[in-house]
Amino acid sequence: MHALDLVCFEQVFRFSRGAMRGFAEAPGAVTVLAEAEGELAGFCIAQLEDGAGYVVTLDVAPARRRRGLARRLMAEIESGLQRAGAERMELHVFTGNAEAIQFYEGIGYAQAGVAENFYAQNLHAMVYRKKL
Repeated sequence: MHALDLVCFEQVFRFSRGAMRGFAEAPGAVTVLAEAEGELAGFCIAQLEDGAGYVVTLDVAPARRRRGLARRLMAEIESGLQRAGAERMELHVFTGNAEAIQFYEGIGYAQAGVAENFYAQNLHAMVYRKKL
């Protein structure tokens, strides 16, 4: 998963190997993997806390994008968290990532605010929520 994260995101948005392992193995974590041709094509890590699912990361290999894989990963993560008791989902998106913003809005997420300096100084995130 860490190797795919290195391909998917610029350095400032990447997780360390240890952080990614910690997110995936944390109590309440749900991780969904997608494989194609024997390789990891994408994954999503989310966590459940206080009735809310939080999407930590959604990664899809560049060669596998625009084929519905991200949509399927999100549907599976939402379903798993809802079965575990989540009533809503939350996530952060870099304000400069127009494609991700369009994707999340297209699957029912609505902007709920802005988290200034979320990623680093002057790298803000939009907060998105979706009721399950």
